[in-house]
Amino acid sequence: MSETQGKLTIHTKQRGAELGDLFGIFFEDLNHAADGGLYAELVRNRSFEFDPIDHPDFHALTAWEKVERGGGQAELAIEDAQPMNERNRHYAVITIQMAGDGVGIANTGFNSGIPVRKGEDYRFSFYARRDESFSEPVRIAIESKEGVVQGEAAVVVDASEWRRYEAVISVDETNYSSRLTITTGGSGKLYVDMVSLFPVQTFLGRSNGLREDIASLLAELKPKFMRFPGGCLVHDGSLNPDDRNSMYRWKNTIGPVEQRPSRRNNWRYNQTLGLGYFEYFLFCEDIGAKPIPILPGGYDPHHKRIVPIVELGPWIDDALDLIEFANGDLSTEWGAIRAELGHPEPFGLEYIGIGNEEVGEPFFERYSYFHQAIKAKYPTMKIINSSGPFAAGGEYERGWQSARENGSDLVDEHYYQSPEWFLANFDRYDGFKADEPKVFLGEYASWGNTYYNALTEAAFMIGLERNAHAVGLACYAPMLCNVDYVNWKPDLIWFNNHEVFGTANYYVQKLFMHHQGDRLLRIEASGFEKPQGSKAKPINGAIELGTDASSVIYSDVRIVNNDTSEERTFAGWTVELSDTEKARLEGRAKRSEHLCVTDWTNYTLYMTAKRTGGPRGLVISFGHADDDNRLFWEISGWQNQDSMISSRVKGRNSCLTQSLFTVETDVTYELALEVSGRQIRGYINGELIHDTEDKVAVIQPLYYSSSADDATGDTIVKVVNIQDVTISADIVLEDLPEAEGRHVESYELSGYSLEDENSFESPQKIVPNQRIFSFKGNSFAHVFPAHSITVFRIK
Repeated sequence: MSETQGKLTIHTKQRGAELGDLFGIFFEDLNHAADGGLYAELVRNRSFEFDPIDHPDFHALTAWEKVERGGGQAELAIEDAQPMNERNRHYAVITIQMAGDGVGIANTGFNSGIPVRKGEDYRFSFYARRDESFSEPVRIAIESKEGVVQGEAAVVVDASEWRRYEAVISVDETNYSSRLTITTGGSGKLYVDMVSLFPVQTFLGRSNGLREDIASLLAELKPKFMRFPGGCLVHDGSLNPDDRNSMYRWKNTIGPVEQRPSRRNNWRYNQTLGLGYFEYFLFCEDIGAKPIPILPGGYDPHHKRIVPIVELGPWIDDALDLIEFANGDLSTEWGAIRAELGHPEPFGLEYIGIGNEEVGEPFFERYSYFHQAIKAKYPTMKIINSSGPFAAGGEYERGWQSARENGSDLVDEHYYQSPEWFLANFDRYDGFKADEPKVFLGEYASWGNTYYNALTEAAFMIGLERNAHAVGLACYAPMLCNVDYVNWKPDLIWFNNHEVFGTANYYVQKLFMHHQGDRLLRIEASGFEKPQGSKAKPINGAIELGTDASSVIYSDVRIVNNDTSEERTFAGWTVELSDTEKARLEGRAKRSEHLCVTDWTNYTLYMTAKRTGGPRGLVISFGHADDDNRLFWEISGWQNQDSMISSRVKGRNSCLTQSLFTVETDVTYELALEVSGRQIRGYINGELIHDTEDKVAVIQPLYYSSSADDATGDTIVKVVNIQDVTISADIVLEDLPEAEGRHVESYELSGYSLEDENSFESPQKIVPNQRIFSFKGNSFAHVFPAHSITVFRIK
């Protein structure tokens, strides 16, 4: 079935906003995106620095095993008395008690083991010393779990001082579950540190390089920029750069890898910092992406660690020094350091971000000092401010206010929402002004990696592109996920230790990056049926009172019809709920209590509430169809610092608005929830905390945009059809010069079930199809399939 034919008219001479660096990528080391991921190191815990600080299960010998062969006996210990360097003090000591056929250690790598392929070479290195048997060889082998040798080499550790030894191992069998063994004979002790194994063939052959298949998939996107190194990774940690659990400080991540201090990753694992700032800059250069580093602003909102204003100097210097490291000539201190690392040419840094998902006045007070210092020394540097992890609300507005007051170039917005939210907010940026700070949509994704998720994101990206006057940068997040170490999903790219695939979302991003264009063209639609959308049903139905990880008491509950003044009271009604860990263990946990069902469309729910124990607080559900389809007011949030109103559709949440609020134990709160149609207001102790709308999507006949590519002269047209029916349209190009015939490159995603996904078994189930056709004159007809994404490049 096809809808009535309409027309899309592209005014090829009417140019609008520049698209600039609109679409790029975002790297954060979560989901083992760096160690065990993009960073090609195959040895896990290579310097014996894993620690319970990283994860309660970690210790200095995580991923290591003792090896004793042919009657050999040894003692394996970790020491720090005579370290190779002061920044990574731990090393392994193998005391040879009986040589047998060899004793030593084995590393089990990431995932199922160390992956190797037949015919490929691997570069081994380690630092070692011994106190006896200086002529005794140390055997390095890559072996199967059963002990079958797939490749080996030998080195002679001939000194009692720490020295670096290296060997290249050729492998004669493919095995993705191998292990690396280091064994020796003789007597005495063998001391080992910084054990490393890299594929010789890394991305572009760089030493200390990147895993070729993952890096190539990123390069194939052709992103305009890469934001790094995070994410919450940026600002969660101790304020002291020398602490084991310090915030991410870029100066710790450059220079010799053995000198880079091992650090706690805030996603509960270890980070070697082997993939550091120099490597990030190199990778950006290698793939033609502009680097966008994000630095901490002297505030950890997760734990309320705050640098006093008078002590901000070193933090500001870090930002200034980073710009000099990236852009300074050889006469500068940090430009010279960059040259010593092997890159005398500047990296051409244009953007720098201060802070990530910041909430709370302490950050924004400190941001001003960074902004002023950077602009004073580098007036053309584009500085990115933060607006928190929510799409609206008090902290979002605080971030934008700070950006306007300081003259920030961009504001970093983050949100993860349901596909339905993205469709309902397709026009989110229509009202944003061109003369204000631009939006950097630094993290966004709909909840899922299905074709439906990708389709709705494509429609939303059309809205981003059409609002290039206000939206400067945008990148999907997170980017990478190791399937065996999942911290967060969805993700753009999934991998294990030997395979990688791009999701449907990846191929949408790729289409938009490859066909971004340089400047918008005016495009208008005519002749289509009116937009489709279910009538915006008022929010009513069941109301439930609940708690999260706490014990609470609700009382004095009443609901008032604001149109008729009718009142329903629950006189004498009190409910005590408990969802504490103790209550769960004792089998008496009760998270929620049904209150009533209402068909009123304009009402206010009043109550008093008190938390009597636990770390979080109150949850009020309304418009409650079932647990997967409801709205809820959550007062406390993840770290008991948020009040949020959220919508849950088909099991996927969207935070509609957020403000800071902390629930105190044994304090009684007067709550009021006002619902009028789909407008929602929340009051605490008489103060308006929230004022939001749960918008319902109005499905457009087609979502469309057009741009001009200056380098090729191509006219680019992007069209998304969300509907379940095909849509016919004439594509009309006005003001094009006469030509005998024009060629069109067409790229299309269509024909998939909405629930289809790419996988390791079917990595290219969802990929664009390309075809070339020609037309005469200035128009051609096209049928846009149901649930399709189409890009035309008109030559």
